[in-house]
Parts: sequence; C-alpha cells; structure tokens
Amino acid sequence: MLSYHTCPLATLGGKDTGGMNVYVRELTRHLGKIGIRVDVYTRSQDEHVPHVLHDLGYGNRVVHIPAGPERPLPKPELASYLPEFVKSILEFTENKGLHYDLIHSHYWMSGIAARDLKTLWGIPIIHMFHTLGLMKQRIARSPEEAEGSYRLEGEKEILQIADWIIAATLAELAQLQWLYQADARKIVVIPPGVDVSRFYPISKDEAKEAIGVPACENTVLFVGRIEPLKGIDTLIQAIRILRERDINLCLTVIGGEPEDDHANENRELNRLKVMRQDAGLMDLVTFIGKRDQDSLPYYYSAAEAVVVPSHYESFGMVALESMACGTPVVASHVGGLGFLVQDGVTGYTVAVDDPVALADRLELILKTPELRKKLASQAFAVAQQYAWEKISSQVVILYRRILEGVRQPIRAIETEY
Repeated sequence: MLSYHTCPLATLGGKDTGGMNVYVRELTRHLGKIGIRVDVYTRSQDEHVPHVLHDLGYGNRVVHIPAGPERPLPKPELASYLPEFVKSILEFTENKGLHYDLIHSHYWMSGIAARDLKTLWGIPIIHMFHTLGLMKQRIARSPEEAEGSYRLEGEKEILQIADWIIAATLAELAQLQWLYQADARKIVVIPPGVDVSRFYPISKDEAKEAIGVPACENTVLFVGRIEPLKGIDTLIQAIRILRERDINLCLTVIGGEPEDDHANENRELNRLKVMRQDAGLMDLVTFIGKRDQDSLPYYYSAAEAVVVPSHYESFGMVALESMACGTPVVASHVGGLGFLVQDGVTGYTVAVDDPVALADRLELILKTPELRKKLASQAFAVAQQYAWEKISSQVVILYRRILEGVRQPIRAIETEY
C-alpha cells in the first residue's frame, strides 16, 4: 500500500489526517488478520520516528521513506519528492528481497508513485482517490482553497493507468464518470468500513465522566480537520441561532491545534475563534484539538448529535463512526454523506451552508428524546452493515479477481441497503 502524504499511524484531526488514515490503517489490520501481508509505504515526516514500525500487527509494516526534508510539507512541494520516494522504496525492497502481488495506492500522489512502480515491477494497481480535485475545485471559495493543475492532471493520468479504481460511494462513481470521463468498467464501489469492536454505544453518563465534557444539558460534537470546506462556520452560526431560541447546549470541536495560534495552517481555526467571540459563544463552543482514535467512542457516545456540515465529503467516516456509537448525525447533503446518512432514519441531511436548516434539525433532535432514541437505534443498525469484516472481504474479492485476470465487476455493496 502507498499512502505517500500521510501516515496511517498519525493522530487524527491534523491538517492532513482524517478518514483516509483510518481507512489505510484498518484495512491493513483486517487484511493481516486473514493472512494477507501488507507493507504500507509513507513519506517520513519526523526523523525521530523509526523508519519501520510494526504497529498494525499480523506481520504488517509501516515503512517511513525519507523523501525530502523529514518534516511536514505543503502538498504542492510534496509532489516534487515523488521520484525520491519511489527510488527509496526500490532500494528498501531490493535490500529486503521483497516481492509484491499488487499495489493499492491512496490519494492521487500515491497513484503517481504507483505508476512508476508498476512499470518496474509489472504488477497491477488498485487506486482509491478518497477526495477528488475537481470536486474540491467546484466548492473552493478562495484561491487558497483551489487545487493546482498538477493534481488534476495527475488524477486523470491515474484513471488511465490504474487497473481498478475503488470508489467510496455511487456518488463518487458518478463524479468520476461525469467530471473525468472515467471508464466505469474498471470502477468498483466499496465503501470504507468501521471497527465495530471499537465504535459501539457507551452509556452517556459513563462516556461523559470518562472525557470530562462541559456541564451542559445537550452536547453537540464536530470531529474533523479545521479547514473551510468542513463548514464549521455554518455550525457556529447554527449554535448562535439555537442559543437565541433558548436551547440549552454546548458544542465541542475536535481537530486542529487550538494552542498554536500563529501557525499558518491554523488560519481557519483563528477565524473560527474570532467568529465564536463575535457571536458571544465563548461559553458554548470549545475547541479541544486533536484526539486519538481510542478516545473518540467516548466523545461520540457523550453527544446528543454529531454534525458533519461539510461542503464536500467523498464518504464521511466521522458520520459512520458516530452511527456505530448510536449517535444521530446531522450532515450536509453532499457526496457520500447523502448516501450514508439516511434522512429521518439515522439522522438528517440539510443543504450546504444553511445554518437555519441545521439549527432546525438539531433542535428537533435535542427537544425530542423519543425521536433521538429511535434515530440512535437505527443509526447503530445501519452502521453494522459497514463492519470492517464485511468491507475487507469485498476488497479481498477484488484483489483475487485482479490476480486471476477476471474483469467481471463486483456488485456495489451499498445497493444491498
């Protein structure tokens, strides 16, 4: 596996850590559990971290490859070190005498590295984009948010050279066909999964005691990167509206580094803090920074609702984890969220950038305990269909068909639900 720009072992909530990290980590673990050996190659971002770690178990390795300075770098700069990344992988595999049956690459830069390795090794590539540059381009609200042409051209090239593409949802399949004119015959829809042994309902009193949540009647939770496309500003506006309606609640925001006010990557966090102050919400909105994966089930279970107000999500891992913990989700009706969050069943979907609609749905959930209980039960039931054991088996079927040279598509798992 190739995960060039971010390590699957990284703490979630940082600038470039999120659902993709979880996907690579959990899929690798579950493949290892059934005897498939996986090496995950990622660019080294810290010279003090060992270059080879066995933290994913079952004989699997995470190999941190030096490529450029061993520190976090802007994505446009990262692309220039791809040749060095490939060269170092070749040196590592030669020294270890390694042979692989196939390459599974994640995000477009890993796909470019996979292209070069495929040429040298002569083995198939399965690629997953996780996010699409042209979709991000469509929702960008400033030049800083826009994607460079280097990414868009790279994605188009990967669609040509990859043997198979995994799309997270039917929405992503449609986007690949519509925006990229991709060949649907080599695209299979297999959604990400959720670790149901980790994400499960915990009683609210125990969850709140474990994490020490603020003392308020209703807790609303956001989990994710702190960046404009996540729509946190819309959520803060919705919290202001709910306060004006005398709804007793508080918002906890997980993600980013709240104490590092001067870092460039926290420009959005600083903007949101100013917005919080201007709205008079200092006592209701708390930014608590990154949290590790083991603590998230407590936060999900402590919340009355989890909000995913993104302008774009290829899938929505946070929504799935929340559902597995039996917590209703209110999400933007975009991308994968429109498929994952079933309106009126596991939570509600609302239009992008509509704080009034978001406030209305949150108020309904917070003021109607019986409805909240029903949504919670249904959310939990739907999430079980995405257990990693089921999802990884679909991926293994794809691997086997590729190695056997079978082109028959796998039925999209989502059509079963």
